[in-house]
Amino acid sequence: MVNPASDAAPNPLLGFFALLPRYGIQLSMQYLLEFQAGLQKGLVHNIDELFVLLRLCVVKKVEQMDAFERAFAFYFLDVDIPDVAEGDPALFDTHQFQAWLREAIARKEIQGPLWKLDPDELIKKFWETIRQQLERHDGGRRWVGTGGASAFGHSGQAQPGVRVHAPMQGTGQRSAIKAIGARQYTDYAASHSLSGSNLRQALSLLKQLKPSGARTELDIDATIAATGRNGGEIELIFDKALRDKIKVILLIDNGGRSMLPHVPLTQLLFAKLSDRFGDLKTYFFHNTVYGQVFADPRHTRPVPTAKLLQAHPETRVIIIGDASMAPEELVSPYGSLYFEDEQPEPSIYWLQQLQARFKSTVWLNPIPRSHWDQTYGSWTLQRIRELLPMEELSLKGLRWAVERLNR
Repeated sequence: MVNPASDAAPNPLLGFFALLPRYGIQLSMQYLLEFQAGLQKGLVHNIDELFVLLRLCVVKKVEQMDAFERAFAFYFLDVDIPDVAEGDPALFDTHQFQAWLREAIARKEIQGPLWKLDPDELIKKFWETIRQQLERHDGGRRWVGTGGASAFGHSGQAQPGVRVHAPMQGTGQRSAIKAIGARQYTDYAASHSLSGSNLRQALSLLKQLKPSGARTELDIDATIAATGRNGGEIELIFDKALRDKIKVILLIDNGGRSMLPHVPLTQLLFAKLSDRFGDLKTYFFHNTVYGQVFADPRHTRPVPTAKLLQAHPETRVIIIGDASMAPEELVSPYGSLYFEDEQPEPSIYWLQQLQARFKSTVWLNPIPRSHWDQTYGSWTLQRIRELLPMEELSLKGLRWAVERLNR
């Protein structure tokens, strides 16, 4: 049984809740109330149960899981895990790696000029240290199994605190530490690059469910209500099935050298969109949209852009391209580099038509946002941004796009 701290002293667990916004998890008073109710019901007897109860109370989205586990490890286990996946060279820029490296050199665990060390080996050694810290952990400033100075645990010296019978050692579980060590949710963090799994999860939020077809679906709630009104005589109520009626137009820049480095990522998104939506029409262009687009990647089957503008205004439009080109390609009549694309109207005219026709339009740019002001073609990129909502083609950017398209 868990006895909350006395009313005269603050609950030491509040420090964990105060830490969460630093990890990108926004708080609600409801989370605190739910957690306090769980403590009062005696749901926490060891660190595993504390981990589960806190996770149930504060984690509402899968992308928050890794942040929650890192916050838990830092607050309760004194292990500071960086916000990067294992093997990611971005580790070198984190303060956790820099601190570990200084300590490793001071202990002479790493010797020789740093520039001679293998980066992959350094990354491997760092994560081995993290796993060892988690595995051998038997107490911290805020949690102990037996003894110690934490506010939690059994036979501890710190007062006030939360008294916990059933110490962490000897339980044979340690599932919380195993979960944190596995880092199985790094792919879903907003800062992580796109992959098949997290991309599918992000696109699943883009829905427009509407009743469709014959009334073949049993409505449980309506059936119960009707049966109650009939004094217990069962009356089955059927309704139409909900179908995803969303329509999507996907426009992909697949021409020119500037898009070559981004081809694998663009292909991945194209494949997932094709799997996700039954009513998806895909067209291709070079650099920007002119008076015609193409129904095939080789640009042999032209389709008038005016035909796209005949689609229903609720159609979602997703444009993928780096938006980088010479200024005249965007704003000049006959500005296209290709003879077959030459039109008296400049490209910006057709982009304005798309924006006016389809309110749910987004442009996803494979160039990282931090490079937008320095990249070649930054002028045209900025002009297009002023006209169409644009975000980088990352997991964070894709979630932003889905939220915008759902409005």
